[in-house]
Amino acid sequence: MSARAVGVFFAALFIIRIGNHRIFGKNSAFDIVLGIIYGSILSRAITGNAPFWPTIAAAFVLVMLHKLLASFAFHTDFGLGTFIKGRSKALVKDGELQKQAMEESSVTQNDLREAIRSAGSHVGTDRIKHAYLERSGKISVILKKDDEA
Repeated sequence: MSARAVGVFFAALFIIRIGNHRIFGKNSAFDIVLGIIYGSILSRAITGNAPFWPTIAAAFVLVMLHKLLASFAFHTDFGLGTFIKGRSKALVKDGELQKQAMEESSVTQNDLREAIRSAGSHVGTDRIKHAYLERSGKISVILKKDDEA
């Protein structure tokens, strides 16, 4: 099993390099799903619960599917591309909390305050021009300029 684990490690590394670094570099649902399935498939190759080469081939096919869908999503702004990658949601517009969007996204005011602090600021929501829940699940904050206050 140790030899299989080493073989799977290098095969997985090779397959990921062919796919691209984005698979595990971001945390969109699209990327997380592949990560879970990829790990599950490769674990079968390590434990011997499935034939080695067909399992490695299945992992390769999944990574290539991910690459193909990511490319498709890159070239289309709406439709399947949006379904695959999602879209951001406005949580604050011109200092006004978008409570319905926050509730739909399960984002609390404490989550928003944390994002403000992460952006290097200690301002109230009235000083926020825009805040978005990004496709990755992170909250981005754009502060108002001093002349917009």
